[in-house]
Amino acid sequence: MIKDASPKKLAFLSAFPLTLLYFGILLFVDIVLQVKLPWFVYAGGGLLIFAVSFYLFYYILNHFIYDKIRLIYKTIHDLKTPSSKRKKRFYRQDNIIDQANNEVMSWAIDREQEIENLKKLEAYRREFLGNVSHELKTPIFNIQGYVLTLLDGGLDDPNINRSYLLRTEQSINRMISIVEDLETISRLESGEIDLKYCHFDMIDLVQEVIELLEMEAGQKKIRFVFGRSYDAPVMVYADRKQIQQVVTNLVVNAIKYGTENGRVKVSFFDMDEHILTEITDSGIGISREELPRVFERFYRGEKSRSRNHGGGSGLGLAIVKHIIEAHAQTINVRSTLGVGTTFAFTLKKGKQVGGGIM
Repeated sequence: MIKDASPKKLAFLSAFPLTLLYFGILLFVDIVLQVKLPWFVYAGGGLLIFAVSFYLFYYILNHFIYDKIRLIYKTIHDLKTPSSKRKKRFYRQDNIIDQANNEVMSWAIDREQEIENLKKLEAYRREFLGNVSHELKTPIFNIQGYVLTLLDGGLDDPNINRSYLLRTEQSINRMISIVEDLETISRLESGEIDLKYCHFDMIDLVQEVIELLEMEAGQKKIRFVFGRSYDAPVMVYADRKQIQQVVTNLVVNAIKYGTENGRVKVSFFDMDEHILTEITDSGIGISREELPRVFERFYRGEKSRSRNHGGGSGLGLAIVKHIIEAHAQTINVRSTLGVGTTFAFTLKKGKQVGGGIM
């Protein structure tokens, strides 16, 4: 392949062999046929053949081939560039083929990546709709079964009427929880929730959450511990209400998938301008294959799909991720099957209060 194949270079490379062929014919006439030709026939004829053939090749390449390539190049370039950012562009003729080739390759890679992304989004959409349908179908069918039983005579049976009404209420509350969590995620994604930043102590917030969930943890004899003794407040700058939901969701998750007589450990680490909070359980753990998907809506791993672990909305970790990202911070997870799971998230360090932050 000729590098930097401009019309002039191609015309020259095409005209040169024709000129050599002309000289070859003259030499054949001179040597074989013994016809002596004057010198100007060699010189003048060679120059004429070279000039005419060079011009013809140049004209054909430039007007019938390169103009079409230049048009294709411009079209591809305009497709890749937003209309608001398009500018009049001048194309160099000496490397138009290389430019067009680079643009075509870049365009093809972009389109391939775009198609892959669309396929992933379509697969995610189908899975999400299937999960929403599954999560809502269960309480709806439960409600339908309880109501039909009551209408078929169970309403007059004191042994089951109140029990079925209470179960119906539980199913309704589950539906409300799913809808409210979906609404929360939607508002977080659209930026409708205005974060109310303030300086507060993470230790106090965690202790409040522990007190609220102490009874639930006591049913599985799970104890709460801190990573170490903290002599000073751990101050952060964030929306206290939203971070309380983050901690609550993570602790509830730790209790739900924790083992009997296990523990939930909360640790804080000073990361210069940020505070890293870790919540670690001694539960069933998450496989390495499932870790990248734990923050997806309604995603349930093989073990966590079991209803033996209780029925949340399946949106708790998705909400956690959105809240942390709304604070322009990060959250990560690491886990070992049969050992436990650790969720770690960062928050901006708050102002010192009462002598320190740690």
